[in-house]
Amino acid sequence: MSDRKATRNNRVYLTGFMGSGKSTLGPILANSIGYAFVDLDKVIEERERMSVREIFRVRGESFFREREKDELLHVSTKPRTVIALGGGTLVDPENNRIVASTGLLVYLKLSKEEVFRRLRHRSDRPMLADVNGDPLPEPLLRERIERLYREREPLYAAADVTILTDETRVGVTIDRLVTLLRSLLDE
Repeated sequence: MSDRKATRNNRVYLTGFMGSGKSTLGPILANSIGYAFVDLDKVIEERERMSVREIFRVRGESFFREREKDELLHVSTKPRTVIALGGGTLVDPENNRIVASTGLLVYLKLSKEEVFRRLRHRSDRPMLADVNGDPLPEPLLRERIERLYREREPLYAAADVTILTDETRVGVTIDRLVTLLRSLLDE
């Protein structure tokens, strides 16, 4: 096995749209395969001492995206780690390159309708809020989800592994992921 492959195969990145289960499934997957777990958004929140929503409101999306890239560079060096990316992390081509060169990418895929169902009552997602940070009315929320999904889905779809998470129990999803990853990970 080449050094690049060996390095790449001891890190798992979870990607997918908001609400796909990255933060929920990540620690369970990590525990199941004997890896550490890092949630990129949580790391940023701890460093900045405010929520992602507050960072967007107070410092703006571009500030958040710079912190996101900095933290991704840092966590991309941690061996045997499952890393939950933010829903928009892969939009930055440099982030995409970092992920592709340092780990396996797993896409937790949801249908647009399931995304809407899971997120329609959430107020903590800055990309689904208006300029004042208030929740969008339902028709605008659907439009925003549709647009973001259209922009991001091709980036997610380039993953090494894709698994559908619509209405699937957590345990079943984890079992499927462990089976799919077993042959790809260094033991």
